[in-house]
Amino acid sequence: MSEYHWDQDADGIVTVTLDASGKSANTMNAAWASAFAEIVARLKGAKGLKGVVFASAKKTFFAGGDLDEMLASRQSAQDLFEMIERNKGLLREVEKLPVPVVAAINGAALGGGYEICLASNRRIVVDHSSAVVGLPEVTLGLLPGAGGVVRLTALIGLEAALPYLLEGTAVPPHKALAAGMVDEIVSTKEELIPAAKAWIKGNLTAHEQPWDRKGFRYPGGDANSAKVRSVARMSPTMLYARTRGLMPAPERILDIAVNSMRMGFESALRAESRGLTALLPSREAKAAISFSFFAMQAIKAGKARPEGETTTFAKVGVLGAGMMGAGIAWAQASRGIETALKDKTAEKAEKGKAYSASLAAKAVERKTMTPQARDALLSRISPTSDDAALKGSQIIIEAVFEDIDLKKTVIGETFHLVAPDGVYGSNTSTLPISVLAEFCPEPQRFIGLHFFSPVDKMKIVEIIMGRKTSVDTLRKAYDYVRQIGYLPIVVNDARGFFTSRVFGTYLDEGLQLLRDGVSPVTIERAGWNVGMPVGPLAVHDEVSLELSRKAMETHRKLDKILNEESGFGRRNTASAEIVPLMCELNRRGRNWDKAGFYDYPEGGQKVLWPGLSRFVKQDRHLLLEDAQDRLLYRQAIETLRCLHEGVLRTEVEGNVGSVVAIGFPRHTGGALQFIRGVGLGAFRKRAAELESKYGERFHVSDAEIARLGGV
Repeated sequence: MSEYHWDQDADGIVTVTLDASGKSANTMNAAWASAFAEIVARLKGAKGLKGVVFASAKKTFFAGGDLDEMLASRQSAQDLFEMIERNKGLLREVEKLPVPVVAAINGAALGGGYEICLASNRRIVVDHSSAVVGLPEVTLGLLPGAGGVVRLTALIGLEAALPYLLEGTAVPPHKALAAGMVDEIVSTKEELIPAAKAWIKGNLTAHEQPWDRKGFRYPGGDANSAKVRSVARMSPTMLYARTRGLMPAPERILDIAVNSMRMGFESALRAESRGLTALLPSREAKAAISFSFFAMQAIKAGKARPEGETTTFAKVGVLGAGMMGAGIAWAQASRGIETALKDKTAEKAEKGKAYSASLAAKAVERKTMTPQARDALLSRISPTSDDAALKGSQIIIEAVFEDIDLKKTVIGETFHLVAPDGVYGSNTSTLPISVLAEFCPEPQRFIGLHFFSPVDKMKIVEIIMGRKTSVDTLRKAYDYVRQIGYLPIVVNDARGFFTSRVFGTYLDEGLQLLRDGVSPVTIERAGWNVGMPVGPLAVHDEVSLELSRKAMETHRKLDKILNEESGFGRRNTASAEIVPLMCELNRRGRNWDKAGFYDYPEGGQKVLWPGLSRFVKQDRHLLLEDAQDRLLYRQAIETLRCLHEGVLRTEVEGNVGSVVAIGFPRHTGGALQFIRGVGLGAFRKRAAELESKYGERFHVSDAEIARLGGV
């Protein structure tokens, strides 16, 4: 009985308090299954039973399935199906009890936890922001397999249920009450069990579920109603537009939800079990669980943070009020940090602050921010042209243009302004931190902080350790990134670091395909098909071909300064050829010339520039599959190289960084998880095929693949 506590009061009401042994949360694992079978047996045999309350001894009510067990499972499909049926059969027995059952929800009830609630006759939740309910299985590449799809559809109707099933949203108490997902809200946790018992005493015969009653009709219309048929007809198209057919879980959920209305309740539950049986061992599910739960949780928990006292930042200086500096100022002020935003002139600094004013105005218009909060946020940004305004900053972030001579001047002139125990960060996307650190007197206090554009939307920062950067500086930088609410990934110094190196291969491979005679439309479609946010030509226009050209110039300058050949972008031969030519044609990108690989007519839709045919060198008559693989494999191989070279410190940071910062398809779980999902041997074989057809850039060495465990 270590998994739960049993208490039967004088009125015959049993309170079952779930309390998983040795765990911080209740989960649906093997121990739970055994304990729950025992609970059901005791309830069925309990003398004088008048009602049941399910409660929790943990901070959360119930966290759902045990993801460690899911990833480790090697069960056959038949064994898996039988296990799912056995466990969900216990919930069916609960709702068949001849007494009312109430779920007393003291904290998050997600996934299997909410499915326990759905099998109860009443759901009472405490009025607290942490007491969310929902079925997030779709975000893990799975479906609710303990009756969640079938019961939620029956509880609130198909149209109302689909957003919660297909998006996996965690719903706070009052929204859940309005949606019909819970039945009652109490003010405090102490009121939960008394409220549950009071309801039971007043509703001793209310033990039959709506879907078990004769004449039950689905809220919002049955399967043959015009409205439901319309939803069922339109939903697949809308779903495909969102998932591109790359995520099987939403498709199965939709199919089961719709068809559950056309078959008996028991048959629908079985169909749900079959769906989960098919999804659990899938590559997509393993990728989603590895990424969405384990990798993201590791980053958020600060696994890469050095041990030591936490630093809280109250004042930060930002040098450069352009697009990046203005975005950084917004990120800081949004989290209560006083920010000195400095540029050459007061006008430029004020323009940088105006960016935050525009973002805040939109937030007020959307009613996600109050006018008072807007005013407070803007008061924390102090635009200035005076270096003295930065004096004493706990951290100074240099965000001037990506030019090594400019950065050398700015760093040298402003390093002394940082507080004695503060740190100096450079927002650079490709320039080696160890080189930039030479321009300041204390390189141990210098670190790279690579933000991504637009800063207000791209909530991740690549922290770059220079050769002389101290662990103390890393710790403080890590704390700063977490304080502003962004994800920190830590990498070691190299030209282009991790994200810019890998992102550059995506841009380049799009141009390699162009040289190989693939039509621009097909290139963009290939990027969309594999799950990239946008095609390589479109995204190059957005980040600017002019910036790409200047980065090439900067690294040629660095080669001379360091008397070395960096190798940065060495394989990006198509970019080296095409980008300068495009710039000479005044097609430097959307924000420079309103022209790039696309034309951007005023008031019209962008269209691919017909002149791109001039860059075709040969028509290889590529298969679409090759074009798609080339775009993904280039990025995955470069990520693997970064891991092998020690630029990437962990697989987790490689996966999170590739998805969140670069846009590598989320359904793969990240670039390195993509390799694991394909299989090390199969990936190596396919890479060799691409190398033999298209060149050395697809080469994968024994040492590189060995970093993931070999083949």
